[in-house]
Amino acid sequence: MARLTALIAAASFAIAAPATADTTYGYENVDGQNIFYREAGDPANPTIVLLHGFPSSSHQYRNLIADLSDEFHLIAPDYPGFGASDFPSADDYTFSFDSFADTIDGFLEQRDIDQYALFIQDYGAPVGMRIATEHPERVQALIVQNGNLYEEGLNPETWAPIMALWEGGRNAEIEAQIAAQVFSLEGLKWQYTHGTRDPDSILPDNWLLDHQLINREGQHDIQLGLFYDYRNNVAKYPEWQAFLRDHQPPTLIVWAANDAFFPTPGAEGFRRDLTDVDFNILDTGHFALEEDGALIDSKIRAFYAARDID
Repeated sequence: MARLTALIAAASFAIAAPATADTTYGYENVDGQNIFYREAGDPANPTIVLLHGFPSSSHQYRNLIADLSDEFHLIAPDYPGFGASDFPSADDYTFSFDSFADTIDGFLEQRDIDQYALFIQDYGAPVGMRIATEHPERVQALIVQNGNLYEEGLNPETWAPIMALWEGGRNAEIEAQIAAQVFSLEGLKWQYTHGTRDPDSILPDNWLLDHQLINREGQHDIQLGLFYDYRNNVAKYPEWQAFLRDHQPPTLIVWAANDAFFPTPGAEGFRRDLTDVDFNILDTGHFALEEDGALIDSKIRAFYAARDID
């Protein structure tokens, strides 16, 4: 059943966002989980691993993958329970950021990808930084689009209900309030359109697909569990900041200034810990690629052209 659901989801993604002939779609079985991925470009070119956020999937990178495939090798997997990857039961898979990192690390190893930049956005940051600290020698660069590693990068207003769970433990009443707001069609649409210059330019397929997938049976409890588990990411912020200071990966910041969840102080943190930072603040919302994809494309090309990354 999970395989059938994944195939249906993959088909809907392909219909929603036609890609160039260079983009391929596939599955890699990692410890019993079929991980869906999008891939484009020559593997001989620099590789960028694109790690998605909540509530999206590799779908958020559909245009960037096609646009950059002339110069880069790009690969974007979906975490278990997201996008077109398998959605196992909680009895068969532990839904946590530790598990996601282990799964994606295994995916990269099975695909023989051992030198790469990590593009981290939202959930992609805690997944990517776990991989980076495990394999610092593999990480050639970071591309950070509102991938937060600093406490000041958490907006206390929008995070307040989730922080209440962190402080008091999982609570059915608070979780019901979160679910009603976050998992509704209007709530998902808001995440894509809030803070954008032109909300009418944002593709509705984004929140329609997310709404379909996040309202599958069992999804709400898993996603609420991930919100609760996010406290363990915050606890790791000092470790990840130390990684930046110790290893100094060249880093491109393309941070959306109007993100309701991760404000710009989170971007500023990288400038404290790194010496080689291409720093850019964009006038858009949480999913910056939806409105500023062409700009981010040009920033990535310029970032690589100015550095010896191959």
